[in-house]
Amino acid sequence: MGSGLVVLGGLLTLAVISFYLQRYALSTLAVEHAAIRGWLDGADLYAYRAPNQAGAALPPALAMLLAPLTLLPLRVAGWLLAVAGVAALLLTTLVVAGPVARRHGRRRTPFVLAVAALALLAEPVRATIGLGRPELLILALLAADLIALRRADRARHRILADLPGPRRRRSLDRGPHWFPDRFRRLHRVWTTGSWAGVGSGLAAALCAVPLLFIVFLLLTKQRRAAVTALFTAAVVTLAALAVAPDETLSWYGTVMWELDRPAPVSAPDNQSLAGVMARLYGFPAPPVLVWFAFGMLLLAVGLIRARSAHTDGDEVAAFTLVGLTGAITGPVSTSAETLWLLPAVLVLADTGMRRRMGGRLPRSSRLAGVAFLAGALLVYLALLAPPSWSLTWNVPAFALILLVNTLPWRHGAPSLPTPRPGRASRPAAIPLPRGG
Repeated sequence: MGSGLVVLGGLLTLAVISFYLQRYALSTLAVEHAAIRGWLDGADLYAYRAPNQAGAALPPALAMLLAPLTLLPLRVAGWLLAVAGVAALLLTTLVVAGPVARRHGRRRTPFVLAVAALALLAEPVRATIGLGRPELLILALLAADLIALRRADRARHRILADLPGPRRRRSLDRGPHWFPDRFRRLHRVWTTGSWAGVGSGLAAALCAVPLLFIVFLLLTKQRRAAVTALFTAAVVTLAALAVAPDETLSWYGTVMWELDRPAPVSAPDNQSLAGVMARLYGFPAPPVLVWFAFGMLLLAVGLIRARSAHTDGDEVAAFTLVGLTGAITGPVSTSAETLWLLPAVLVLADTGMRRRMGGRLPRSSRLAGVAFLAGALLVYLALLAPPSWSLTWNVPAFALILLVNTLPWRHGAPSLPTPRPGRASRPAAIPLPRGG
């Protein structure tokens, strides 16, 4: 029966992917596909313009990553990117929802598959798959850093456990007794999580928004991961500069700052603060000083609250707050770039369940749990709504602003990393609300 359910789930997933590809017609991938093909034929990567005057807006590193897909028909390339995106969604769901299943005594595999199925129906995932965008892959790279940070924390606990430090460290270096000698160094790197930061660095080289995660690593004094991320991003960028120097200089010099290149800033698809303000004022672009002032305020609030969540041990909520902050403060955030609303829904639901089921908690705390559960349901229903309705009323943008200021974090969740003994943590400047 289990095998039958797996086959049925796979067939339903393929049917959903086919429906998304037909509905959104791979419009973003079509522009990038044509631009990269022209680039490989000798033209400028950023010279191509679609009939609707939309141009490719992707860094050279991402263009080189997508270049093999141009050897295939657009439909086949869209299918490959969609299947890779679904696999990345499963990985991200495993990292984010796996600990939630363990805390509530649920079997991890069915819980993760159910959460992934619910996420697959939401508009950010629909748009990412249907338009042929790589945001799910970038999200998985950031989730990989969460895995590395968890492993680093566990390795730190094992080193400080029963055995003396040198003996424990040698046991980590050796690995299992059956491990070949040539793989033991690789095993140590994987077990100790010393590769933390590679995912954020790769994501920052493929997209500008993940640079905010490197800033977060620096603010939380995770210096090794931050240096690794900066080094990885620099290596990838220099490799792109060596392979395509003209396109790399053009991207960082002019193209990256052409905010209206794929679409006007005031387009309804742009659910960032800049897009909302441009539509409210009736201008093609927002008033720069007003947008900058409110954007800096939201950026400060989001990073301060993310640091507080990290201090209290909830790295998932901290990463989610950074992602929400980057989505709302960036100049352009389409439906595909509001994926961070999905882990926010899970954080809200988990916090609500923890407070609702806490028998020794006061009644006010249990009522707050009901409010968090209701908030999670409302946000998820808004993500299920047709984009013609939600985008008209700027629902994703207002949800981003609200969650940056109110997303709770779970006090007592596995910490990443553990604070040093004897050092008192500083109180957060914006500490509330906090989970159970």
